[in-house]
Amino acid sequence: MAFRGRGDRSAALEPPPKPRPMAALRSLVALLAGADVPQFKLRLAAALFLTVAGKVTGVLAPLMLGKAVNQLGGKGMSVAEQLGWSFAALAAGWALVRFLAAAAPQLRDIIFSRVAVAASRRAAADTFAHALSLSVDYHQTKRTGALARTVDRGARAVDYLLRILAFNLAPTGLELVLAAAVLAKAYDWRFALVAVVTVAVYSGFTFSISNWRIGQRRALNEADSEASGRAVDALMNYETVKSFGAEARTAQLYEDALTVYGDASVKAETSLAILNMAQAAIMGAGLAAMAVMAGMEAAAGRMGPGDVTAAVLIMISLYQPLNILGFAYREVRQSFIDMETMVQLRAQAPEVADAPGALDLPPADRRGGALKFEGVSYRHTARVEGLREVSFEAEPGSTVALVGPSGAGKTTLVRLALRLIDPQQGAVSIDGVDLRDVRQASIRRAVALVPQDVALFNDSLRANIGFGRPDATENDIWAAADAAELGSFIRGLPDGLETPVGERGLKLSGGERQRVGLARALLTDPRILVLDEATSALDSRTEQAIQATLRQARQGRTTLVVAHRLSTVADADQILVVKGGKIVERGDHTALLASKGEYATLWRKQTREA
Repeated sequence: MAFRGRGDRSAALEPPPKPRPMAALRSLVALLAGADVPQFKLRLAAALFLTVAGKVTGVLAPLMLGKAVNQLGGKGMSVAEQLGWSFAALAAGWALVRFLAAAAPQLRDIIFSRVAVAASRRAAADTFAHALSLSVDYHQTKRTGALARTVDRGARAVDYLLRILAFNLAPTGLELVLAAAVLAKAYDWRFALVAVVTVAVYSGFTFSISNWRIGQRRALNEADSEASGRAVDALMNYETVKSFGAEARTAQLYEDALTVYGDASVKAETSLAILNMAQAAIMGAGLAAMAVMAGMEAAAGRMGPGDVTAAVLIMISLYQPLNILGFAYREVRQSFIDMETMVQLRAQAPEVADAPGALDLPPADRRGGALKFEGVSYRHTARVEGLREVSFEAEPGSTVALVGPSGAGKTTLVRLALRLIDPQQGAVSIDGVDLRDVRQASIRRAVALVPQDVALFNDSLRANIGFGRPDATENDIWAAADAAELGSFIRGLPDGLETPVGERGLKLSGGERQRVGLARALLTDPRILVLDEATSALDSRTEQAIQATLRQARQGRTTLVVAHRLSTVADADQILVVKGGKIVERGDHTALLASKGEYATLWRKQTREA
């Protein structure tokens, strides 16, 4: 097939535009619509109905109590009749209505909680999966702790926004309208005016101060992420910290980050306390105005004692939604901030993605895959120079070795072969198919990597060896372990394959981790095996044994080997000497020694050192 260059991909590295609340809201609606919940529409409708019913009954309850109190002062009936029938019935009705007003939100939560939890789970799972799909460059620059907090805070914000937007802000507005209408209809328009003015002043003050506090919350989140990132980074690299005696210095850096977080937290808490006091003053003024007006009306004989009680209770009942309104506004804005980073993360486009209509690699034969680089160029943003016009071909079943100084571009070639990155110019193909036209999952099944620094999960040996092939049988896992010279070691352990390897496999030695990585790769039975300094942490005896095993493992598959010790690749079919991002020599061991070039110089140096 024809190869083609894809041009410079530096534009893909530009940060996504800063999201706005509407972008987060659209993302929230999409998550809600995608929530996998049985009877979703029915649950949503029932939750909304219960919310509205609770608000309506909350406004009606004070009126019923007011009528009951008025009945106590009524004339024309005996005291026994008044207490026995009218007051008792109205008081019972008031109690029932209050119960319904309190029970409706609880029933709503029971019905809707499954929807909110499903949306929150979908947000966390999708964001986590998206983060895993991002490029190697992204994961090499991010902080693991900060990324984990981004996912966690964003998922919690989704749950909160769903509950507060649908079941607090809109219903609170409805309750305020109902309360104002009841006060104007049952008593006087001035009562409604007092309620509306109190709400307007309270809301305007709350919104303006809350907007000011947004910057403080943003600084608080950044300080929290920084402290968390430093802690996780140090704990993951505790061996480096200990080996350099940097425990006190690292702890001091963490304490400095906590100090910044503490200062930001104090500012946020202080401004919140000031806001709460001002809100209480506004509420108190409104309640006092309502009580004075009601008392004056009662003294003039235009209102009964029950009406005074009802007016005051309605105003008091407004305090709860008013309180929720201020709290809800602050938390909604803060939740949008919490979602901001998650939305940015979800907007980050993967540099490497499956093309529309991408297919699987063609079926492999037992000879191995044909790997071809044609005019490949690639440069990392953090490097002065990169690969330049690299071309070579690994025939099926052959072994190709990459040698050369550190930083020459050997690891970049390995990542291109695995399609962890895409070439900025040229093309990489397996069995004649450009890797950019193939599904990544198909490439991962065809190519297996044994890196120099094998990363293991904090799980058992069985789980780590079988990670690349979850359907592997017990016999398959043992066969791979034996092929990696690991079988006798595992059989000597008290728990065998169930032995935990610890965080990043640090309970094992470097050589044992490399053998686990080799067993994991062999278990997948790839058509192309990539060995990136795969025996560098082994002792000489074990390395010789594994080299013999690798010679057998190379049968029927193509092998790409990266090595610094030339003695380990002397039997390779083709040796490529990489220097400065270019292939400066190529040939087999004998031919390269005879040419007396770069390879011959490296060989003489290593043999003298040996």
